[in-house]
Amino acid sequence: MSGKTPENLLDSIDARTKLAGSNKMEILLFSLGTGEIFGINVFKVREVSQTPHITKTPNMPPGVEGVISLRGNIIPIISLSKFVSPGQNRSSEQTMIVTEFSRHTQSFLVDEVDRIIRVDWDKVRAPEGMLAGSQGLITAVTELPDGKLVSILDVEQILSSVIGEKLIPDVATNPIREDIYMFFCDDSMVARKEITGVLDKLGVKYHQANNGKEAWTKLQNLASRVQGEGEFLGDHLKLILVDAEMPEMDGYVLTKHIKADQRFKGIPVVMHSSLSSNANRAMGNSVGVDAYVAKFDPVILAETIKPLLMS
Repeated sequence: MSGKTPENLLDSIDARTKLAGSNKMEILLFSLGTGEIFGINVFKVREVSQTPHITKTPNMPPGVEGVISLRGNIIPIISLSKFVSPGQNRSSEQTMIVTEFSRHTQSFLVDEVDRIIRVDWDKVRAPEGMLAGSQGLITAVTELPDGKLVSILDVEQILSSVIGEKLIPDVATNPIREDIYMFFCDDSMVARKEITGVLDKLGVKYHQANNGKEAWTKLQNLASRVQGEGEFLGDHLKLILVDAEMPEMDGYVLTKHIKADQRFKGIPVVMHSSLSSNANRAMGNSVGVDAYVAKFDPVILAETIKPLLMS
């Protein structure tokens, strides 16, 4: 790692929203003192700085070191090494990455930050083998020009383990026709668990995919099959739920494909993402997203999709 100062890195975090819809992403590289290279989507990063004094508080969840006051707001400080490499030598945790996603602000302690790289989503793939089993916290992998691997962390899952998963409520709804279903895609295991829980409570049948490329292949197959049977896809597929960040093809490009294909005409596309800023909503609108739901709130998710499924 080159060990750039946090202040220099801040100069690089700009004009990020221009990447949305280009099937590219920017990743902030960092280390946890283990020799591995980790990454986080820059869209989630608010700032990077030296770790300030941390106030220890009683009864904090595992992995939470304490809290800090950041411009008048109290935010939790989470030790990433306790989640990613429990039992191993601790990182120095001299640097903190302040993040904002899933309608929460929190700071992650890391050993050091390196630099920001720009990669194509089609060069980002799902983890395999040993990486996939690394505490289940690696959501994607990409490769640097020198051949070194970068593991992109599922920080949503880490946050969920800290704050706890919200209970999925019972949802009053009218019976849904047997031939009605929806489609969703998300690369996050915790997100897929929440979505399927909501859909099961609603009594909705569904098809699913784990990334945008897989989703587009499955959607095309569905459309071709229904068209071959002489029927209109929109009579059966009532809603498509897409994540924004996904390996191989992001949700913005997937939405562009869907909206450009007449076979999907009239089928609403809802973006379900932890990237809940106004800029990301604007980018979703620019590619034709019909609604936007921030992760992770099963109540709001249910309230958003229920009327669309009943229409």
